[in-house]
Amino acid sequence: MARDGRIKAIGFDMDGTLMNTKVDYDKLGRIVQDEFEFQGVPEEIIAEDIKANSMTHGLGWLKANKPDMFNEFDKRIGDRATEIEMEFSDLAKPYPGTIELLEDLRAVGYKTAILTRGGHSYADHILSRFDMLGLFDALVARDDYPYLEAKPAKISMEHMCGKIGVGCEEVLFVGDGTTDYYTCMNSGSRFVGVETHMDREQWVKIAGPSVVTVPLVADIRRFVE
Repeated sequence: MARDGRIKAIGFDMDGTLMNTKVDYDKLGRIVQDEFEFQGVPEEIIAEDIKANSMTHGLGWLKANKPDMFNEFDKRIGDRATEIEMEFSDLAKPYPGTIELLEDLRAVGYKTAILTRGGHSYADHILSRFDMLGLFDALVARDDYPYLEAKPAKISMEHMCGKIGVGCEEVLFVGDGTTDYYTCMNSGSRFVGVETHMDREQWVKIAGPSVVTVPLVADIRRFVE
């Protein structure tokens, strides 16, 4: 992928892309199911959502049967997710060359932003430890908007782009997972995958042979300088 003069901003996932972090993703993956079980959503409805990788039926049941809990759903889910994320947050550190890359991107005029499924306070905590908050024009986290508007929803990228004043097609986004890839496919942003958790072969199986990947985020230099 050659440098594209239409790109005005570089967007980043945080965990596994900018920062080497430890998060109990097994716990995170069960949050919605655990909340539905706690609220008494019938097992068959939960099973239907699990099969469809959805929350639609469970939320529909809550709205009809426990409207107060339906209205508190985003906050309850977000608060529990942040608790899990914070467990090992002090072990986080930037991948090699990350800070230097961000400084150089901003020096040559790119806008920079983070779009993460992590909680805002979690992201603030980690980035502040390394004085990195000032290296971004915007930070959009999971709990800044309704839960259903987080990645990979198209609107998540639109939220980020709106904060930095660019169109989705003017963003090169860097991420380490399929959620990041599908966010870009849904929104029309360019994508680069880092190989911190998936190697080149795994990326190709998911995104096809034309997918652009790099070992670490600092290696995107050749596409943007």
